[in-house]
Amino acid sequence: MDFSWTKEQLQLFEKVKDFSQENLNEHVSNNDRNNIFPAKEWKKCANFGVLGWPFDKQYGGGGYDSITTVLMLEGLGYGCKDNGLPFSLNSQLWSTQVAINAFGTEEQKKKYLTKLISGAIGAFGITEEGSGSDTYALEMTAQKVAGGYKLNGEKHYITLAPNCEIAVVFATTNAKLGRWGITAFIVDKTMQGFTTSDVRDKVGMRTTPMGNLYLKDCFVPDENRLGKEGSGLSLFSSAMESERGYIFASQIGRLEKQLELSIAYANSRKSFGQSIGKNQSISNRIANMRLRLETSKMHLYKVAYLDKNNLPLMQEAAMAKLYISEAFVESSMDFIRIFGAKGVVTEYEIERDLRDGLGGLIYSGTSDIQRNIIAKLDGVQ
Repeated sequence: MDFSWTKEQLQLFEKVKDFSQENLNEHVSNNDRNNIFPAKEWKKCANFGVLGWPFDKQYGGGGYDSITTVLMLEGLGYGCKDNGLPFSLNSQLWSTQVAINAFGTEEQKKKYLTKLISGAIGAFGITEEGSGSDTYALEMTAQKVAGGYKLNGEKHYITLAPNCEIAVVFATTNAKLGRWGITAFIVDKTMQGFTTSDVRDKVGMRTTPMGNLYLKDCFVPDENRLGKEGSGLSLFSSAMESERGYIFASQIGRLEKQLELSIAYANSRKSFGQSIGKNQSISNRIANMRLRLETSKMHLYKVAYLDKNNLPLMQEAAMAKLYISEAFVESSMDFIRIFGAKGVVTEYEIERDLRDGLGGLIYSGTSDIQRNIIAKLDGVQ
């Protein structure tokens, strides 16, 4: 595997960094404090092409391969102080859009994928109040009726749900078949019986709205079924490989920014007559931050390489999700410790990284679930 970058790829990386630094850092602290979704910045990202980078140009995409795409997403995270915005973009890219792109009809892709790439907000609705890690324990039902289906049920803890215009939702069409009786549907906000909750408050990623989807006797026409009836399991598994593998691409950019800021502060802050970087406890933390950053890159790039070459990536995606999410929490702790009192005072915008990182241990499959996947694929019975 060759992870060297071409001149063109590096130019794209720098272009994205510049765009992020110049356009995405207004009112970040206020938005975080008040759970405000940065709609203006979202639209700027859509106009810049972020939501279309890995998709075909015929749908408004950029046509970039997976390796180039993740490098640009790194640049987005490096330049954007708000972890929530890049996370929201990655969430929509690698779940809702990937699902429609992979399983949608040509008509569905032209109608919905094109809208999402241009800036419409999409949600991926599978989690329910009683399911959690037991993903397929769904209570939402889809009853076949003339011309389509009637959907009834609720989805909880869904990223972008309060603001979504388009949602991919999963419902049981045949309870007797268990997980093989689950079907996916494309639902949009114009459909009667489809509503969303207010934003649910949470510890971090507060600019990423999270909430519930409610479907009550919501009629979804046949043409909005995504894939064949009963293919929901395959669709979800495919989308989750992408989401797990790539959803933290932008956090790697933030890891690099943390490291740069920590080195600069360790060299400039004086204590006991010398820079604090001369203290082994500080230099060791910086060394660990570097190690996590470089290891995270290798996990991410390997997933992208496998994806580009149409090779199996389930285990590698689980390892990437597990390692990067835990590395971000650990490096965010070191980031705080290096800055001392400044690290815990909100005005310096350092402690926010730790809060933003905590949810990564849970969403897209908990760290424990990722370890189960990795062990199972290694042959553990």
